[in-house]
Amino acid sequence: MLVYIGAWLCALATTISPQWLTMSTALLPVESYELGLWETCVVQDVGGMECRAYDSLLGLSSDLKLARILMCASLAVGMLGMLVAIPGLHLVNSCREHGGSQTKRTLTIKGGVLGVISGVLCLNPVSYMAHLAVIHFFDDKVPDVVPRWEFGDALFCGWAGGFLLIVAGLLLVTSCLCSQVEPQPVLQRRYQVMRTDVSFRKRSEYV
Repeated sequence: MLVYIGAWLCALATTISPQWLTMSTALLPVESYELGLWETCVVQDVGGMECRAYDSLLGLSSDLKLARILMCASLAVGMLGMLVAIPGLHLVNSCREHGGSQTKRTLTIKGGVLGVISGVLCLNPVSYMAHLAVIHFFDDKVPDVVPRWEFGDALFCGWAGGFLLIVAGLLLVTSCLCSQVEPQPVLQRRYQVMRTDVSFRKRSEYV
């Protein structure tokens, strides 16, 4: 679950970060440009940074629209997966009165599956934007003097977040499929032994 939460925070940082793609020009070496899902920024070497949000939603390219939709869907599915998986943890006692360990195991598996789906949804837009950057960077039709977009820090954060979401989901699913023992079998056996011992003493005293 800790890996799950950390991966979801990485996906959130990727979504709101403007550093999806970066570009620096030879004409203005003191300035670089950054492209994000919600805004574009101009960064100066002296430390200044100026960002501007996109003016129109309908005027965005289809790539940015698709990336926005998939990243928001990844965050929503990941949050739902965490809310479903937390009651299924062995440390949480909320479901023991309503179905026992079987209900907890089912909730944990569902949360893990949602985590895997969230990771896949996160990896798709990040990998697609990186693919477009590679295609445009090695395009022979574009002169060499023309600046090109390169990978930003948000892409690496998105890859890490999506991969960790998948890992966390698989860990939750496999931990439930491999564990077939009740959380408190030892206490139940001790209680049964104590009851048997008490009943045997009562019979001995009666005889």
